[in-house]
Amino acid sequence: MSTQHFGASGSNGTGDLRIAIIGGGPGGLCAAIRLRQEGFENFTVLEKSSGVGGTWYHNRYPGCACDIQSELYSFSFEVNTEWTRPYARQPEILRYMEHCARKYGVLAHCRFGDAVRSARWDENRATWTLTTESGTEVEAEVVISALGMFNDVPLPDIEGLGSFEGTTIHSARWDWDHDLAGETVGVVGSAASAVQLIPEIAPEVGRLHVFQRTANWVLPKEDDPYTPEELAARRADPSMVVTRRNELFEQVDSGMAFKDPNRRAEMEALGRRALEAVADPELRARLTPTHMWGCKRPLFHNEYYTTFNRPNVELVTDPIERITPRGILTTGGTERFMDTMVLATGFSTTKYLSAIEVVGRGGLRIEDAWNDGATAYMGITTSGFPNLFMLYGPNTNNGSIITMIEYQVEYALAHIRRIADRKLAWVDVKAEPMARYNDWVQEGIAGIEPWHASCNGYYRSPSGRIVTQWPHNMTTFKNQTATIDEDAYETHETAALPAS
Repeated sequence: MSTQHFGASGSNGTGDLRIAIIGGGPGGLCAAIRLRQEGFENFTVLEKSSGVGGTWYHNRYPGCACDIQSELYSFSFEVNTEWTRPYARQPEILRYMEHCARKYGVLAHCRFGDAVRSARWDENRATWTLTTESGTEVEAEVVISALGMFNDVPLPDIEGLGSFEGTTIHSARWDWDHDLAGETVGVVGSAASAVQLIPEIAPEVGRLHVFQRTANWVLPKEDDPYTPEELAARRADPSMVVTRRNELFEQVDSGMAFKDPNRRAEMEALGRRALEAVADPELRARLTPTHMWGCKRPLFHNEYYTTFNRPNVELVTDPIERITPRGILTTGGTERFMDTMVLATGFSTTKYLSAIEVVGRGGLRIEDAWNDGATAYMGITTSGFPNLFMLYGPNTNNGSIITMIEYQVEYALAHIRRIADRKLAWVDVKAEPMARYNDWVQEGIAGIEPWHASCNGYYRSPSGRIVTQWPHNMTTFKNQTATIDEDAYETHETAALPAS
């Protein structure tokens, strides 16, 4: 085991404050870029994969795309005039992230291919020690976690899963070396990744079985690729993209469709009209959701429903009993044989930083601190874990993820400046203000009817508390994080630390 020091520790000035960023996805990149812009160079980005991009590096399944318009799914400080369509697909989103990393000099700070497995706070030295998969230890005064929601990829709890003798592919770890042409394929799941990949693979496979547990609302989206003339105009005048981004922000920020019953009714009407594309009435009925729109993650696609008109596609709604060596057996007694099984079963969205081992003040483990579900002040700091800032943390999911991340980075930066300028050993949010804040968030969540319809556990921790969603608009979050309430934080002066 080796300990790596990526700079000298001393007076906690801008130049020598050591900062570790966990993750090189959008959050980690934004933090790294803004740190450099503010004069902090003594930081490292620890990324488990071999490149930047995070979820857009790992998720490469056919049809993988953003579900918010491209102009809004980009950093405010780096307007992209090269989007080829309103809803960008994975390859060009990844190219954009790679471009940002190169342009802003982040790559020199990145260490790839070695996942962080644990983070432990040393109270005597006021430092974090991060241990990677290889056994390397990295020390830092400040840690920024950019793990987010889409980090942990679980396998579904289905009897016999390991017995299947064909090829098994998880949508989050797609195998492009495996050719599906002419194969019989089973897709387990019918949510976000399934809705995007099923229309892509259906034309090439011989037979496709779609195993649906719950029907989802799948709404259409305006996604015609930009014409060459439109692309040329956007390149010639970047202000067009800025204007469009501002328009989209206002639409998303003022909508808050989950709160408005009339808006929810409009969304369901759109979904029912989209379902009319399914030719078979009985099949259409099985694809029609029985829960209100917004209870589950909203989905958007223009070809999902028409895919079920294909003669080689079967919708299976009988529950799965078990996986067999040759395929999938449902409770109706039918075993469907297949060459490849695709698990489109998503992520553990409620774990956040507890996906790794984190130990804070007094030996407090984050999994114990979060035994009732992940919780944080502003979704960014959590009591008992000094100098630790989370991006896309608990109860920050709404609107544009990228925009919300930018607000979170600015809040973390304000604290980091305090630490550097005042030569603080650490800052730690107090338990009582954090509890009051989360009570306020949960009160807001209580007023959003669809999130309490109990149609699935996407938003909920095992305790039943909703830990992913932000119940207000993005502007409210921006205003909440615009300043630091110093009374909400405990601080410790560097000079007052005990000798190590």
